[in-house]
Amino acid sequence: MAAVLPVLFALIAAFSNALATVLQRRAALTVPQSQGFRPSLVLDLLRRPVWLAGMLAVVVAGVGQAAALATGPLALVQPLFVLELPLALLLASLLAGGRLPSGVWAAVAGVVCGLGLALVAAAPSGEDIHVPPDRWAPVLAACVGAVLLLAAAGLRRPVGMARAGCLGAATAVSYALTAALMKDSMYVLDTRGITGFLTAWQTYGFAAAGVGAVLLLEHAMQGGPLVASQPALTLGDAAVSLTLGVLLYQEELRTGAWWVLPQTVGVALVVAGVLVLARRGAELRPDG
Repeated sequence: MAAVLPVLFALIAAFSNALATVLQRRAALTVPQSQGFRPSLVLDLLRRPVWLAGMLAVVVAGVGQAAALATGPLALVQPLFVLELPLALLLASLLAGGRLPSGVWAAVAGVVCGLGLALVAAAPSGEDIHVPPDRWAPVLAACVGAVLLLAAAGLRRPVGMARAGCLGAATAVSYALTAALMKDSMYVLDTRGITGFLTAWQTYGFAAAGVGAVLLLEHAMQGGPLVASQPALTLGDAAVSLTLGVLLYQEELRTGAWWVLPQTVGVALVVAGVLVLARRGAELRPDG
């Protein structure tokens, strides 16, 4: 029963993020593609109401995510955001007035069943609810370094698979780091109140990481096909978040052959489903 609230909040956040993705992609496809990192891209998008609606959905998702992280382990909450991809595809299809083929529904079922199987078998459980500075330092350095390397590698390449994949992976690390910092800042809010929250470095850390993630996401969506950026983003966020949950918050997963086997089967179903959905998502563009 302890997992009910974080799962519910995470599902609300995943739906809101899926809606935001569809709306933001509609807006991103209306501005010219750029070869380099262009902060002015956001200024262009600000003039498009559909993008602003997408950002409102991002705010709703952020509130839901914060509530989920405040009540459950990072290793449980963040993998649930894998559901964003099937939800985004379903929403895009509805907005375009089209129908999804049976193969897509099979892939959606694979993602949902695989994720459920993996999480039930792993049964992530929280240990620490606050991370000391000496544990944060190496993780922050590794995450920031990975984001910079992936973003630089992507931006050096022309529009296409490699560019979109690298930027999608950089976005994934940024999202995972945002979630990890957000969870710690929720602890600060709970123990030190609003004053402590507004003066904690974690609060400004997750805000900066979140802004960076949004900017990287816009460039990833413009940088190449969805089939390249979306798997890197969806699977990367889940994998990095799970790793951060174990390293930072000392969260535990069930081990042993009887548990690892269903976890492996579940992950395989999720990966296969995500790859199929990303490929179909490239064909079913939300702009119709």
